[in-house]
Amino acid sequence: MIIVTGSVTAHPDSFDALRQASLDHVHRSRTEDGCISHSVQVDCENPLRLFFYERWRDMVALKTHFVQPGSVDFIAAVRTLAAESEAITMYEAAPVS
Repeated sequence: MIIVTGSVTAHPDSFDALRQASLDHVHRSRTEDGCISHSVQVDCENPLRLFFYERWRDMVALKTHFVQPGSVDFIAAVRTLAAESEAITMYEAAPVS
C-alpha cells in the first residue's frame, strides 16, 4: 500500500475556491481503481491550510492517478489558488497484524 500526504495553503480570498477544488478532486479520486481512501481536512492551527491523506493499492495505481485529466486540472487549480504548497510525501506501508 502507498500512503500519500501533502498540503496546500490558500490565500484568504481563494480559500473557498481551493476547498471546493480539493473536495471535487477527492471525490473523483475515490472512484479510481486502486484508491483505498482519499481525504482532505482543514488544519486546526491554520484554517487556510488543507491537508491531504491518501492510501493507494500500489504505485501503479498512484502513477495512473497522477496522469488522470482531473488530477492534472487539480494541480493547475492549486497553482492558481494556493499561496503555498508542500511537496507530497509518499510512504510504502503494510498493515500490522
